[in-house]
Amino acid sequence: MYEEEENLGDLIGGEDRKILSTGNNEIDKKLADGLPLGSLTLIEGENDTGKSVMTQQIIWGAMKASLNVELFTSENTAKSFLSQMESMSLDISDYFAWGYLKIFPMHTIGFEWGETEMQGILKRLINKMQNSKAEVIVVDSLTLLTESTSQSDLLAFLTNCKNLVDHGKTILITLHTYAFEEDTLVRIRSICDAHLFMKKALVGDKYVMVMEVIKVRGARKTTGNVVSFEVHPGYGMKIIPMSTARV
Repeated sequence: MYEEEENLGDLIGGEDRKILSTGNNEIDKKLADGLPLGSLTLIEGENDTGKSVMTQQIIWGAMKASLNVELFTSENTAKSFLSQMESMSLDISDYFAWGYLKIFPMHTIGFEWGETEMQGILKRLINKMQNSKAEVIVVDSLTLLTESTSQSDLLAFLTNCKNLVDHGKTILITLHTYAFEEDTLVRIRSICDAHLFMKKALVGDKYVMVMEVIKVRGARKTTGNVVSFEVHPGYGMKIIPMSTARV
């Protein structure tokens, strides 16, 4: 009986709802305190809109919560990722050294991703995720892995991700909006438990990054919240008042 009540509390956003904080209070407020643990989150946007920055902030929150994280990245090497985190005042080098964070770069200099090379790669990735002991898994970004992938294989991958979150994994996936047909995007968005949309807005004479919360399963507060920010080397994320921004 207690277990049923706990599950119901999670579904409706009760006090038992377990969350993953980003480690940034302003962002957490927009996410109804944080992302649900045991969920599949989509972080979507065009180039240079802050998708990787947001995943880095969430990874920081996971580290501070003593969670094990695995990052599959086509955006960085392990060295460049750690350097980026340090430049945002989010030094996780100790967590990496002790094995709490594992980084798997998904790109190789001089290697061409063709259809033959791409065949079955999502199946191998999901197999790796199934055998992982990490509580939090980040794929940044899915775009590279789907260039020669059918819609059915992509949706099968996401369905397998959903099965993993049902068994306790927390999975975050980033993708570039331009790389997918609208019908495919609608299906991807519907599968995910949380959806964050990243874009840019003009503030005065400069652009800032904007995160719009489209949905968060189990959230007690209204979603559709928007937060704008800049990233300053040596300081990290600086929240910008949205009232001054023109999207």
